[in-house]
Amino acid sequence: MTLGRRRFLGTGAAAALTAALAPALGSRAAQPAAASFPYALSDAQWRERLSREEYEVLRREATERPYSSPLNNEHRKGLYTCAGCAHKLFSSDRKFDSGTGWPSFWQPLPDAVGEIEDRTFGMVRTAVYCANCGGHLGHVFDDGPRPTGLRYCMNGVALRFTAQT
Repeated sequence: MTLGRRRFLGTGAAAALTAALAPALGSRAAQPAAASFPYALSDAQWRERLSREEYEVLRREATERPYSSPLNNEHRKGLYTCAGCAHKLFSSDRKFDSGTGWPSFWQPLPDAVGEIEDRTFGMVRTAVYCANCGGHLGHVFDDGPRPTGLRYCMNGVALRFTAQT
């Protein structure tokens, strides 16, 4: 019983240490400097412009809780734009229900997003950012539907939706 308890405590301590050190364990490839984007603001201006949650996702690359965004269940025809700069990102005709809890698309609009390798948390993924302001939007995976086979899994808080009439 003691060995089990020790193993449990050791595993818990290792998990806590890994979580605390996660940003240092995996680092992203260098993302272009904020000033290199067409729409650039200072950190103070971003903090003033965005809600706390929007700031954490768009500027600090956080991830919102799954199934927390009303956009996950948005089914009207329209356009999705960046919550930071209003840059056009996705059309509703490219949205699908991935069952993951985040708004998902099989293709962005032309020249709407950029991609960069993300090696955080001991994984290799592809992060997606707004091509206009550099705001973090989410990740793209290769398990999506035809015709692209891609799943752009986006944070709803990083998006705004405008319905077409």
